[in-house]
Amino acid sequence: MDFESTKKILTIRNVLIQPIQKTNLNPTSKKNIAMKDITQDFGTLYHPKSALVFYQPNEKHRDSYVEHFDMDKNGNPVNAHPLTEREAKVLAKALLINTKKEKNKDFLKPKEILSINILQINPSENGSVLWYTKSMKRPLYFSKNLEIPNGIAEVPAMLWYANKRSLTLFALSNNRRPTEKTVLYHAPFFNVYENGKVCMGTVDVNIQNSASVEEFTKKWEEYFFNSYFSHLMNEHNPIKGNCVNLWKNLIQSQEKFPNDVLIKTNLTLKNLL
Repeated sequence: MDFESTKKILTIRNVLIQPIQKTNLNPTSKKNIAMKDITQDFGTLYHPKSALVFYQPNEKHRDSYVEHFDMDKNGNPVNAHPLTEREAKVLAKALLINTKKEKNKDFLKPKEILSINILQINPSENGSVLWYTKSMKRPLYFSKNLEIPNGIAEVPAMLWYANKRSLTLFALSNNRRPTEKTVLYHAPFFNVYENGKVCMGTVDVNIQNSASVEEFTKKWEEYFFNSYFSHLMNEHNPIKGNCVNLWKNLIQSQEKFPNDVLIKTNLTLKNLL
């Protein structure tokens, strides 16, 4: 290390770092210049515990050397040493936790006035949303083994319950907003278990920690309808009749979904709350 670099390091090591006091004052406000008692605006007193100093040869070189300093009780940097792997991991973990906390604040937060379709929101870490959709036409995709052509068909009103990792789905008998007493029907689709759990197969479910409730529900609906239906789960037939024939006919005829083929479960919406 040359003389100039050594002199700079010695200068840094002789710096006295004072405690800082966090306040609620706006430093650019002219009102703060006035002579008055501002002690009520003082917050927590923060004492310096350690410091990092980054060294680089020059602006053209991105290689860095990082030195870690402990602080004595007077705020003097002491015990200078290269940043250790353990110290770097502690720092990285602290930064990661803070980043996650910031992102989680926005999880399932509505972007606008909450839609009437949203029935319940649980904004915990894993998070969950309960919502319903009215009967509508959707694009549907089927594996070749089912011999059902891909196409657009009307699906019934549906009740959706999802968290970051899984989806549970039921059908509804009409388009009215469901209540706790609303009876649930088996979702008339392939790849749905008898208990309503959806087998997502190879679908890469990736719900972001910063997803709004609108993004969350839209993403799950896309995951479900953009994947290929392939088979019945554990031989569970979700309708009265043949499921293959039902979707073949609906895609070819473009008729309304026949709600009379739906099968009741022994559940009501309240069982999901």
